[in-house]
Amino acid sequence: MKTDASTPEPLNYSISELAREFDITTRTIRFYEDKGLLKPKRRGQTRVYSPEERVRLKLILRGKRLGFSLDESREIIDMYDPAHGNLEQLQRLLKHIAQKRTHLHQQLRDIESLMGELDEAEARAKAALVQSRVKGSP
Repeated sequence: MKTDASTPEPLNYSISELAREFDITTRTIRFYEDKGLLKPKRRGQTRVYSPEERVRLKLILRGKRLGFSLDESREIIDMYDPAHGNLEQLQRLLKHIAQKRTHLHQQLRDIESLMGELDEAEARAKAALVQSRVKGSP
């Protein structure tokens, strides 16, 4: 549910409201529940999400975009401790970012190397094709 600055934050959200807001399926949200990342309250069979659960979902999705595993996201989100300035949480986040960046740089080097190998293989194949045409000519 989108709000502007003058509209007060809703007290609760339904699963369909969150799915619409974040452009995900209700099944995705239930998956995060099954993994213990979200813990909505229940009103009978209806799931009721608090503003805090909405923020958790937003952080889970942000972690996913950054390439963090669900366990990494859970670890960082669960460390939230505003009473102590969230220093540990921020340090852990920076550690995961550095690890992810190192991993991505290695993947980039691997891709660049593979691209070079593909270029060489393509050049050899084209040269062999030209050579076979030359040999095959009368």
